[in-house]
Amino acid sequence: MGLIIRVKKSHTIYYRMSFFQIKKYLNYCLHAKYRKGYGLHSPFVFNLVREVFYCEHSFYAFDLIKEYKNELKLANKVISVVDYGAGSSNFTSKDRSVEKLVKASSISTKYGELLFRLLQHINPHNILELGTSIGISTLYLALADRRREVLTIEGCVETAKQAQIAFDKFDCSNVKQFVGQFQDVLPNLVAKTDVLDFVFFDGNHQKQATIDYFNLCLTKVGANSVFVFDDIYWSKGMSEAWDIIRQHPQVTVSIDVFQLGIVFFNKDYSKQNFVVRL
Repeated sequence: MGLIIRVKKSHTIYYRMSFFQIKKYLNYCLHAKYRKGYGLHSPFVFNLVREVFYCEHSFYAFDLIKEYKNELKLANKVISVVDYGAGSSNFTSKDRSVEKLVKASSISTKYGELLFRLLQHINPHNILELGTSIGISTLYLALADRRREVLTIEGCVETAKQAQIAFDKFDCSNVKQFVGQFQDVLPNLVAKTDVLDFVFFDGNHQKQATIDYFNLCLTKVGANSVFVFDDIYWSKGMSEAWDIIRQHPQVTVSIDVFQLGIVFFNKDYSKQNFVVRL
C-alpha cells in the first residue's frame, strides 16, 4: 500500500507503509510534543531542539543536494540492487530505477537537513555510516564539513558505484566507502578507531542485527558520542530494537522524531526519553 504523508507543507514523505508503520505514525502524532522546545526542562535538549531541529537557516549544501536529487529523478537509469538484511518493502524486483530509489529509499530532505545541522552543532571528529545506498545521506554527512572524514559501508556493489558518482561529482574526498556486508566490514573499522563520535545506522533493518551493530559500536563510545538510527519504526522488530537501545544503561538521553532515533551518552545528563514533534 502506498501512502503520502505530509509532515509540513514543504516536506512530503512518500513510501510504501505497512499497517504497523501507520499505527506507529499516528501514535507519534498523538504523543510527540516539545514543539520548538516549549515545555522542555532539559537545557541540553531545549537548546538542541531550538538550535538544530527548528533552525531555519539554509546552508549552501542544501540547494546542491536538492538539485542533484532532481537530476537523478530525470536520469532514467536502472541499476540491479542486492538487498541484505530485511530487504525493502518498496520494491519487488532487483532492477530498480534510480528515480524510485531517490524517492523511496534515500533519506528525505527534511531528515537529511536535520542530520547536517546536528553535525554542525555537535562537531564530531569522525563519522561512520552503515548503509550508503546511492549516497544522498552521505552527502549530507560529508558536506557538513569537508575536513571531516566520513566512513560509509554499502553491501551492494552496483549501489555503491552509483553513490561514488555522487561523491565524485561533489568532490567529496573526505568520504571513504567500503563495499561489503556490515558483519564483515564493521568489526575492522571499529577496531581501528579509538572513539566513534558519530554513527548513522541506516541499513539491514533487522532487530538482532541492529542491536548487534549497536553493541559493537558501543565498545568505542565516548562521552560526546552520538548515535542516530534511521527507520526506527520500519517494522515491529526495529521498534523493539529502538526500545532496547534507548533503555540501555549507557544511553542517557534519547530523542524520537519518528523517522530517526537519536541517542547520547554523556553522563552529565540525567536519563530521559523525549518524543519531539517536527
